[in-house]
Amino acid sequence: MSNIQFIKTKSPKQKPDNDSLGFGNVFSDHMFVMDYSIDKGWHDPRIIPYGPFEVEPSMMVFHYGQAIFEGLKAYRNINGDIVAFRPLDNIARLNYSAERLCIPKVDEELVWEALKKLLEIEKDWVPDEEGTSLYIRPFIIATDPCLGVRPSYTYKFFIILSPVGAYYAEGFEPVKIYVTDKYVRAARGGLGNTKASANYAASLYAAEEAKKKGYTQVLWLDACSHSYVEEVGTMNIFFRIGDALVTPSLEGGSILSGITRDSVIALAELMGYKVEERLISIQEVFEAHEQGKLKEVFGTGTAAVISPVGELNWNDRVIEINNGKTGEFSKMMYDKLTGIQYGKEEDTLGWVKRIC
Repeated sequence: MSNIQFIKTKSPKQKPDNDSLGFGNVFSDHMFVMDYSIDKGWHDPRIIPYGPFEVEPSMMVFHYGQAIFEGLKAYRNINGDIVAFRPLDNIARLNYSAERLCIPKVDEELVWEALKKLLEIEKDWVPDEEGTSLYIRPFIIATDPCLGVRPSYTYKFFIILSPVGAYYAEGFEPVKIYVTDKYVRAARGGLGNTKASANYAASLYAAEEAKKKGYTQVLWLDACSHSYVEEVGTMNIFFRIGDALVTPSLEGGSILSGITRDSVIALAELMGYKVEERLISIQEVFEAHEQGKLKEVFGTGTAAVISPVGELNWNDRVIEINNGKTGEFSKMMYDKLTGIQYGKEEDTLGWVKRIC
């Protein structure tokens, strides 16, 4: 769009080798920025060199946590095209989070046009090896210099880009998950179904405890009874029990409506699998294992796409799932989703948007 200003960097960076890519440590040459004020609304959309910006110590985001973000990816497909996976859904979810945190909504068409323009400028930052991608992080922060508990009157919106390596650099292997009934990530009526930064701050302490015990992530239970499964720290969760694929219902408002989660449900139903979105207790999961009905457990999220789970620890009761190996459904769904993203599988649902 002609009203998006572009200022080209005078100091382009050296792009990292595919072999050295981690996750979220390297950033491209440019970023998108836009400002909000009550009198002007969202204004001054621009693409400028990536770099620091000046803030005041009293800026409200530091004191009252009014911050939201999204996470999505751009890929270089098998034809060499740059594509994004379900980007319009991420932009819509950003606005859902904004409304919940009293942040003014953005113009979704403008954000989409800005993202496309940014990706066209930064297309050489999209790595070309299978499994690699360009991670996209849109976020909004409250910028008023004010020590008072109220919504900010000013905001900044950014989109930054980071080339990332294959999530499973050492192979598609199951992870170990620690179930906590001591700490709570989110409660009904809270911020659990938004991409609020506060949700992730609330998860850190339990995640560190889990790591000390040798576990990769935490599986959260509901805040009231500490009985019902909600989600993993950075993923939604699925269970294959008998002939059904079961995942916690979103009705309580304490679980993030994951876009990869939604994609798995849609594909599974198209393939004829029985999908149940409902309350599921951790007790039911362990009983299903005892009865030989628990076939697979896996997480879903932007970073990993599909993350098979090989072990669950709940109050020192440890169960091994599928003999600690990746299940056939997990592998099939990973191949299907990544195949769509990289252009090896037909995109019958119109999820992939070509950028350039």
